[in-house]
Amino acid sequence: MAADTLKSTTGAGGAPGGLRRLLLDNGALTALIVLVVALSALSGDFLTADNLLNVGVQAAVTAILAFGVTFVIVSAGIDLSVGSVAALSATVLAWSATQHGVPVALAVVLAVATGIAAGLVNGFLIAYGKLPPFIATLAMLSVARGLSLVISGGIPIPFPDSVSHLGDTLGDWLPVPVLVMVVMGLIAALVLGRTYIGRSMYAIGGNEEAARLSGLRVKKQKLAIYALSGVFAAVAGIVLASRLSSAQPQAADGYELDAIAAVVIGGASLAGGTGKASGTLIGALILAVLRNGLNLLNVSAFWQQVVIGVVIALAVLLDTARRKAGATAVTTGGGGDKRKQATTYALAAVVTVAIVGATSFLHGGSASSTTPRMGLSLSTLNNPFFVQIRAGAQAEAKKLGVDLTVTDAQNDASQQANQLQNFTSSNLGAIIVNPVDSDAAGNAVKAADKARIPVVAVDRGVNKASVDALVASDNVAGGELAAKAIAEKLGGRGRIVILQGQAGTSAARERAQGFAAGLKAYPGIQVLAQQPADFDRTKGLDVMSNLLQAHPDVQGVIAANDEMALGAVKALGSKAGSSVQVVGFDGTPDGLTAVEDGTLYASVAQQPTQLGRIAVDNALKAVQGKKVEPTVKVPVKVVTKENVAGFTG
Repeated sequence: MAADTLKSTTGAGGAPGGLRRLLLDNGALTALIVLVVALSALSGDFLTADNLLNVGVQAAVTAILAFGVTFVIVSAGIDLSVGSVAALSATVLAWSATQHGVPVALAVVLAVATGIAAGLVNGFLIAYGKLPPFIATLAMLSVARGLSLVISGGIPIPFPDSVSHLGDTLGDWLPVPVLVMVVMGLIAALVLGRTYIGRSMYAIGGNEEAARLSGLRVKKQKLAIYALSGVFAAVAGIVLASRLSSAQPQAADGYELDAIAAVVIGGASLAGGTGKASGTLIGALILAVLRNGLNLLNVSAFWQQVVIGVVIALAVLLDTARRKAGATAVTTGGGGDKRKQATTYALAAVVTVAIVGATSFLHGGSASSTTPRMGLSLSTLNNPFFVQIRAGAQAEAKKLGVDLTVTDAQNDASQQANQLQNFTSSNLGAIIVNPVDSDAAGNAVKAADKARIPVVAVDRGVNKASVDALVASDNVAGGELAAKAIAEKLGGRGRIVILQGQAGTSAARERAQGFAAGLKAYPGIQVLAQQPADFDRTKGLDVMSNLLQAHPDVQGVIAANDEMALGAVKALGSKAGSSVQVVGFDGTPDGLTAVEDGTLYASVAQQPTQLGRIAVDNALKAVQGKKVEPTVKVPVKVVTKENVAGFTG
């Protein structure tokens, strides 16, 4: 790891000083050991073979991305585009192979070529265009994500079966993503330690001007460095899409920050000149272990972000302490250094196994609890609708004596897959899932089915997998009701705009389908524009403000949820409820208040509290072996000012 590349310039002053030096020079490894030991003591579910393999799978995509970012950071650069490039590469593969009949092998080559092309553009802008790496790669982040949405039309594309095996296991126990991570890590280590371009990275990161004066072709080397980062991003995108069995245009959103964090935690300096692939791998494992362990301990997803931020800050502080203690960076080592590194890793492994083995006795003799345990994975808690589902589920769980763990996928299908894997390895009695995307949740639900854990889907179904029950309102039918409500309010004639949900989510697709179907019965209604506002109130405000500039004569707005509708109401000002009618979706408390005030004409209410309550009730029935209806429909209802007072939600 990068921390291994630091050697004391003063020598150890006795055993205590030697131990202090060992800990400082191997800070990331020490942190990983402490985390493993602590989580083994705190959770009996952590130290199982299945869960440890889960950690490896969950670290794989971040680690592969981070290996590529290591090249860039070692050369004193930054690459903010890797997450978007990963999504674009996977989309190109799925689009070319499934929609245009390109042979899968060639489609994989096209995907990797896409990553290389994106990296070359970054490198060209930085080396020859003299743009700061932050600006150039930030621009590519937006371009690559936009192209992914354009190519896919905002809809997930099924992945070819032959490539989807990358998300499977070998021998029914060894996950392929872990093998790919190891292979890519070895390649990264080889490039950094044994090649001319690897030595060039350290030289450029250490002193770019000195490297140039020594005869190094810095500009060409930067092209190659960013191209390598693009290759690793493409591979990461393919592995991620394989896990989800589909190329998600919004996949890997924000993963560039995790990748950079893994590199920094692993001991690399953002100033350049230091870093190793082994350190990056340890950094990625630390992030994965943290998320996995915090999930098992039922820590709020919001607090998880706080903890990870603190860990990153501590990693930088450790680097500062290490340097103040008299360490100097070295980028290559002789045989003695390698033997010392190997000894350190072996000692760490022995200490970890010994301590973890001892802590396992804390859980080995404990009696199993008779309290039913369930997990609820919500697509997001950054939306009042899903907060109400959680509230209903928690209230019902408390009433029935159920131990309910709630997680937040933050609209990230891969993060939800990780959470479902954690639930499965924890041997919960039942799992309730509100999918980010119906296709992407399929593989994780299959694993739960294989483990004979009942699964209940809430609000959205799961494709390509079996669930014991689906508790949901009909999004398509709700969309049709919304279209009917606005059309009848306008007397069957008028000009409207539609605010769509987050591209790539099943709820956005289904509601849009309902809007279109409902409006077919009203040919006098003209749709002036349809724009996504990502289920977000602020974006609803911004998008509606922009649409008003182009369409000041608009008479109605349909929004795919109440949050966007409330943003539109804010943009419309005094027009809302008078000259412009707005219809929302979900029946959230804020939305119903706006209906009562008259600024929102109507909301298609789904009764989310009821969804959560019924989901827990059906999950408990499945655990107890009672009969469960395969589909439980919770009626939707158009709530207007006339009936809002009697609506209980």
